[in-house]
Amino acid sequence: MKNYLDASKKQELFSKYGKSNKDTGSVESQVALFSYRISHLTEHLKSNKKDFSTQNALVKMVGKRRKLLNYLKTKDIERYRNLIKELGLRK
Repeated sequence: MKNYLDASKKQELFSKYGKSNKDTGSVESQVALFSYRISHLTEHLKSNKKDFSTQNALVKMVGKRRKLLNYLKTKDIERYRNLIKELGLRK
């Protein structure tokens, strides 16, 4: 199985949502990475309904993304609005 999240894909996400392709710490790049991983795990769980360890990991990841989004919302509402529009997240 090919790794779904290789270094080049990470670089692409960080350069698109962060300030540069080395910007791994900004909230936007972290949320983008979590969103990519969440969508991958969601697809995996559609075909593997009884994979409960992946299900637990998915729930934790959604919680982490939610916390980061709440943090960004309190710090800079415009960056928050732009990010959820770009990523296509609701709320």
